[in-house]
Amino acid sequence: MSIVSIQNLKIEFAGKLLFENVSFDVNEGDAVGLIGANGTGKTSLFRVLTGELEPAEGGAFISKLTKVGYLEQHACQGSRRTVYDEALTVFTPLIEAELTLAHLAAALEAHPGDPALIERQSSLTEQFQADGGLTYQSRTAAALRGLGFTEREFSQTCDKLSGGQRSKLSMCKLLLSGADLILLDEPTNHLDIAGTEWLEGFLTAYRGTLLVISHDRFFLDRVTNKTVELSHGRCYSCKGNYSTYLRQKEARLESERRLYENQLAEIKRIEGIIEQQRSFARERNFITAESKRKMLERKKAELVVPEPSLAAMRMQFTPACETGNDVLTVRGLSKAFGEKTLFRNGELELYKNDRVFVLGPNGCGKTTLLRILTRAVPADSGSFAFGANVRIGYFDQSLESLRGGKTVLDEIWDEHRSFTETTVRKYLALFLFRGDDVFKNVDHLSGGEKAKLCLLKLMLSGANVLLLDEPTNHLDSPSREVLETALCDFEGTILAVSHDRYFINKLATRIYRMQPDGFEKFDGDYNDYAALALAQAKEKPQKTVQRVNAYKLRKERESEMRRLQGKIRRAEAEIDRLDGEIARCNAALSTPEVAADYTRVLELTEELEAFTAAQLEEMEQWEQMSAALRDLESEASL
Repeated sequence: MSIVSIQNLKIEFAGKLLFENVSFDVNEGDAVGLIGANGTGKTSLFRVLTGELEPAEGGAFISKLTKVGYLEQHACQGSRRTVYDEALTVFTPLIEAELTLAHLAAALEAHPGDPALIERQSSLTEQFQADGGLTYQSRTAAALRGLGFTEREFSQTCDKLSGGQRSKLSMCKLLLSGADLILLDEPTNHLDIAGTEWLEGFLTAYRGTLLVISHDRFFLDRVTNKTVELSHGRCYSCKGNYSTYLRQKEARLESERRLYENQLAEIKRIEGIIEQQRSFARERNFITAESKRKMLERKKAELVVPEPSLAAMRMQFTPACETGNDVLTVRGLSKAFGEKTLFRNGELELYKNDRVFVLGPNGCGKTTLLRILTRAVPADSGSFAFGANVRIGYFDQSLESLRGGKTVLDEIWDEHRSFTETTVRKYLALFLFRGDDVFKNVDHLSGGEKAKLCLLKLMLSGANVLLLDEPTNHLDSPSREVLETALCDFEGTILAVSHDRYFINKLATRIYRMQPDGFEKFDGDYNDYAALALAQAKEKPQKTVQRVNAYKLRKERESEMRRLQGKIRRAEAEIDRLDGEIARCNAALSTPEVAADYTRVLELTEELEAFTAAQLEEMEQWEQMSAALRDLESEASL
């Protein structure tokens, strides 16, 4: 059953046509990957679906019974709630039902056997359990952990979060919202590999419908079962993931090319016949020529011009000189910021023509390692040494190598004064800076344009050792593929940090996994690394089972969970009772007769302070017990 129908959609932006006559359906249960180069209108299509943008023509129709969830652009901005409490706002109806049940329990203690109260409690309890009331807290905690939040960050207020953390929190709320249709725009942008893999698992198990914009090709292959591409103002689709679509697209383009060549050959043949018949200069030949001319017009009208290739970057990294065989040796490297140790005892070797990737969760120090190697920051201990004739080129994911206030042309020309303007423009054209684009202010470029300019600077540096920090982050899929090809052809050495598993698979000859107490080495690409890491993870629980009586642990955990649940219910009842006392004091203080009695005001104020202090203490204990229960529930789910 179709729950989204896009019909003859036409979208214009700032006077520019993005696409027209776009039509496709999204059926219930589909996981659709929406792909295309930057600027083709993917996000604009999402804005039409969410009602933020009015199309020039056509429409996007969503089934009335469908609950739509989409990633907020300015997630949780200004919220003073904690991370955990903000995530729980998704379950506000359940939280309210839980409070109502607590009030009903208190009312039944005061009026035992009241049939109306019993009936209401029974009905509400059944609905509460059916809606997931018994598991919403553990599901929230599990989702936050899966997206990379630590237990300590659960209590951090949202206004203290970075933009990336707010995006992940919004992602968590979206995934927990119970939406029938989820719209995701670049959901893996702020996730490390572990977070992305958790998200893949969640979306694979998700029973609703998914429409996702992403340049993460590995992610698309894992999650989607249908692909829609926006290209040259038109729409192409097929059943299957990203790799399946690429194969079908290649076959389609080849078929279109052959058809076009055959049509041109037929047109040329008919034109030859017409010319020949006219040369005979006889009446019947003129009749034949006129008949063929009409046929020629029909053939030309039926001519299908193949889809032109998108303008793509062209790059080639050429080392100015060769290195020796030993490129880099790292021994006992460590780094900490304040009390937080990023890594210690780091050991790493890099040899000529290696393509080595450094992996690890966000915050483990991958970027810091590269900055140490470029001498931008000092190491706390240990040493590193580069070999003979090493010439380093560094791609910084923050793109800080670009100087603000300059034009695109000057950004390159100032570093290569021997170039003529024509030469600089020629190189800029290779990276799609053409015409007036070269006079753009660097500060006004998009993230993708800045990344391309940094790659051009890197290409012109003549470096024979490339240190790359997330080089694909701001690039669309076509640009990533161009970069991959250029780096595969690079006759130098690469040390890279990346979360792009497709990119890693294409290039890696060796992988180092960063851990707090050292770097673990894996030979091969990402698939080899993932398989070995999975095998290692499976070995650990088996060793634990031999040391610990799992049955006894489970029973002890269940007993502790029941004990905590009882204490939490009693704490909630006490909090509710104190709420009532506080409300009584406030109500009394607001009456005219009490306000006129100074002695009574003092008494009530002292009572109010005592009740408030007792409630705060009770709430602290409730939070501690709830956190302990969440931890136990999380352990039980593993």
